[in-house]
This record gives sequence, C-alpha cells and structure tokens, in this order.
Amino acid sequence: MRFTSGSRYPCQEDIPLSGQLPFAHVIPATGVPTRVPLNTLAIPLGLAGLAQVWSVATIALGMPFAIGQAFWLIAAIAWLWTIAVHVRRGTRTDQPLSHQLTHFAQGPLAALLPITAMLLGASLHRTIPLAGTVLTLISIAAAAAFGAWILSFWMRGELTLESVHGGYYLPISAAGLVGALAAAESGLDWLAVGTFAVGIFFWLVISAFFFLRLALRPTMPAPLVPTLAIMIAPPAVAAAAWLTISGGRPDEVFEGLTAVTAFMVLIQVTLLPRYRALPFSLSFWSFTFPAASVTALVITWLRLLHPFAWQATTVGLLAALTVLVVVVAAKSIFLLSATTRAARRQRPAAEKQAIG
Repeated sequence: MRFTSGSRYPCQEDIPLSGQLPFAHVIPATGVPTRVPLNTLAIPLGLAGLAQVWSVATIALGMPFAIGQAFWLIAAIAWLWTIAVHVRRGTRTDQPLSHQLTHFAQGPLAALLPITAMLLGASLHRTIPLAGTVLTLISIAAAAAFGAWILSFWMRGELTLESVHGGYYLPISAAGLVGALAAAESGLDWLAVGTFAVGIFFWLVISAFFFLRLALRPTMPAPLVPTLAIMIAPPAVAAAAWLTISGGRPDEVFEGLTAVTAFMVLIQVTLLPRYRALPFSLSFWSFTFPAASVTALVITWLRLLHPFAWQATTVGLLAALTVLVVVVAAKSIFLLSATTRAARRQRPAAEKQAIG
C-alpha cells in the first residue's frame, strides 16, 4: 500500500475498489481476510429506495399499505445482514476500521449505514411511532457525528481533487437531505428544517468540488464511475423532503428542485454510453438509490397533476425500477458465487506455494 508523502493515509492511486468489489465477501486465496468494502452498504440503501418508491406508489394508486411495508422488511433484513457481514469479517482481520474510514475512496461511503437507518426509521414510524422516532433520531445523530468527523479529516489539507467522487455527497449533503425527509415523515418538523438547511448547503459545496474534479482532472477510475449517478439524488431527495416539510403543498422551492433534478437526469442520459461500457460489479448498486429517488419524485408529480394515463405510467415506472433492482441483485449474487468458487480453487494452490 502506498501513502502520500508525509502522510499515514493511503493515496488516491491505492483505490482498492476495482480489486475488492468482486470479492466483497470472499477471503482471498492467501487466506488472510480483509475487511468488506464499505460500498457494499449501498445494497440495503438501494433496497430502501425501492421500498420508498413502493410506499409512494401505493399511496398514489390506493394499494394496500402492507405491500409497501413488505419491501421495507426486505430492506431492513438486508441492512442487518450487511452489518453482520461487516462485523464478522472485521473480527477476523487485523486491519483496523480506521483504515477504511480514512481512505479517500471508501471513507465517505460509511455514511450509507446511518442514511439507510433514517429511511428505515421513517418507515417504522408508520407502524410503531415511538420506535421509528427513536431510530430516526439515533441515525441522524450518528450521521451528524460522522459528517463532522470526516469533514474535519478532509480539512487537514491531505485531500487531493482527484480523490473526490460521487460518494462525497453522502456524509453531509445526502445525510442531511435524507435526514430532513425522515424527520419530516416522523413528525420532527423542527429537526427536518435544520437538517434540510445543512444538506442544501453542503450539496452546493460538494457540487463545486465534484464538477471541478470532473472537468479539470483525469477520467475517474472505472470502479468509481457509477458514483456519477449519485449527483441526481440530492435534488430529488431535497424536493421530496421539502414537499413533506411544507405539508404536501407544492411551491416554488419544490418546483425549482424538481427542475434541477430534471437537468441532472439529462446529464445522466448523456453518460449512458459510458455506463454501458462498464463491466458489472457491486458498484452498480450506486445506480439504484438515485434511480429510486427520481422515480419517487416523478410518481409524486403524477399524483399531484393527474395527467392522462397517470396511473398506468406510475405502474410502468414502478415496474421498471423493480426490474432494475432485481437485475442488479441477481447479477450481484451470480458475481459473488463465481468469485467465491474462484477463490476456493485458488486457495489450495496458494497454500502449497506457501508451504513450498
């Protein structure tokens, strides 16, 4: 592992995602376990995004409440399972967690854990208000603590512009905006406004650095290219959060945030050829939550405006997003199965070589 001059932290060229993503849950052939990459935390977030869309759609279409809750249960199980996998692997390796948290590529992705918990807390509030409120408050507090810590780490002056990727929206901007949505849905209006302000401010700050990095620095490494999709999530989530804060009344702020979201989606359309050229990896889960955020916003607009065939359009959007998440999940399972078998085949040869 290489380090920057005079620093104990890994430099940008030591991005492990390309090598670690396919082997996220596999012990290397050397027999020395490594920590699970933090971007695997995008899996429960993507499932939570899908559950959010189903909840919005069930309200719009008058479908049974239990349908949306079933998807939330799947997201909660995935969240707990992912945490268990990280903890179990962490107890079997000598690599400290601080190495991941201070890594310029992986560190910001740790925010995925409390962000997912915020959405789960808001969902839980619909059935068990007290438990949902407690989970929402704890997850927002955890995200705030992590956001303050990682911002102070970035302020040490060791961060290079090449290190910035779409995941840098997560610790403060995305956490603030998702926190605003979760707090508003949990009836914590006083907290929702504050977290919304924090999220909007750092959305603008991070966007400035992110677009400078894209325009003035070399092309982003392939494993990090899917994080470009994250740029559409902040305005989409912000629009949903503001609509909830304002009591469901669409106003100029909501319309403005929707317009920004639409432009960000247009940018993503131009990036489709670049995305299609990428080999599949677990980093493709980066596409799921942004796609879910935009889908939820579109369904909300359809419910508000009731254009021609809006219900059929809602069903189509819901089906398309569900297929996207299912395909990514299926490919992830096949990928992990293949890499597990490959690692098992390589391990005996590595052990013989070590003995020899």
